[in-house]
Amino acid sequence: MGEKSLDWTSVQEYLAIDEASSNRNEYDNGVVVAMTGGTLNHGIIGSNINTAIHNSLSGRQMDCTAINGDVRIFIEQANSFVYPDGMVVCGTIETFESDPHSVVNPLLVVEVLSKSTESYDRGDKFHKYCSLASFQEYVLISQYKPIVDTLYRSEKGVWQMITTIGLEKSIYLNTIGAFIKMEDIYHKTIGLTSPTFRLDS
Repeated sequence: MGEKSLDWTSVQEYLAIDEASSNRNEYDNGVVVAMTGGTLNHGIIGSNINTAIHNSLSGRQMDCTAINGDVRIFIEQANSFVYPDGMVVCGTIETFESDPHSVVNPLLVVEVLSKSTESYDRGDKFHKYCSLASFQEYVLISQYKPIVDTLYRSEKGVWQMITTIGLEKSIYLNTIGAFIKMEDIYHKTIGLTSPTFRLDS
């Protein structure tokens, strides 16, 4: 996740720290976590997926907004502020009552996985997102191999996951009804390795 400050910090203190900082900081129920810098591929993939989602929404009759990784999400039940790598909000963008810059109703969330954050993104961070009533879809993107896991919450509340492998494939985002090419997600990345396994189409 990053480097934790062990001193207990209030929400208002955290917001002041984060606003004054040149780096992003997350907040975990009283603990401020300074986020470490990302790799080149992390930045490229984050930009690519947000651009692709924005382009998919453009010109359509959907009242949805793509937001990049510079905006934090407040998760009330976990008393946490987190920074995703991207998100989509449909309808009115709702924010935390004490901070107009913290979104509380993401429909879709994107995370680009790092070796240091993958277990957190797949575990505790995902569970935090699940406490949000608006949250319906989670996109986890490997920055080392062309592999994307897309998790979608069905109408019955059951999470289903589809794993897409290979640059020749596309992922499907259920919440916005859009296909996005894997080659667009990984465009101009460096040192990408091919998976040593395949899944049937």
